[in-house]
Order: sequence, then structure tokens, then C-alpha cells
Amino acid sequence: MAKKGSRVLIGLVCEVCNKQNYVVEKNKVNTPNPVKLAKYCNKCKKHTSHKEKKKLD
Repeated sequence: MAKKGSRVLIGLVCEVCNKQNYVVEKNKVNTPNPVKLAKYCNKCKKHTSHKEKKKLD
């Protein structure tokens, strides 16, 4: 199986309640800046902005 290369797993954390809700892949070469997306938070029960927390293994 081929290695994925420059793609890494990151966690998306809600900026309101600081709960990690999503784990996504990101290409380090194409998107060097931290990711910030509007996603649904189960704890807040609404759409909030989620930011990249850290790289996962």
C-alpha cells in the first residue's frame, strides 16, 4: 500500500466549548495555514467555528 505523503490527521475543536468534534485529513503542502471551518457542535447544539487543534498519529 502506498504512503499518503504530505497528508496529516488533525482534530477540529469548537471555539465556544473547546470540545473536539471532528478528525479530518489536511495536505500540509496545499494548506500550510491552520484550518478554520464552520461545523456543527453536538454540545452547543448549533453551528460554530471549529479550529485546527493538533496533528494526530
